[in-house]
Amino acid sequence: MMYRKIFCSFFKEEKEGQEFQIYPGELGKRIFNEISKEAWSRWLQKQTILINDRKLSLINPNDRKLLEQEMIQFLFEGHDIYSSGYTPVRN
Repeated sequence: MMYRKIFCSFFKEEKEGQEFQIYPGELGKRIFNEISKEAWSRWLQKQTILINDRKLSLINPNDRKLLEQEMIQFLFEGHDIYSSGYTPVRN
């Protein structure tokens, strides 16, 4: 099966890219071009932790803005996300 290869900004290596733009606007284009499927999957796990821990509502524009800022920091700036009740798994 053929898949789209990109240089993933998150992993700093070539990985399988998204099949289509999964986020709107210019940021969505950047994610499509620079973030692998695997990195996006990791973000979705972190996003779920954030939503649950901070009791965020995707209906609330301020909560969506906060999630977008956290997403940018996680995917492009190397900041990990921890919640008050979350302990990362150590391998």
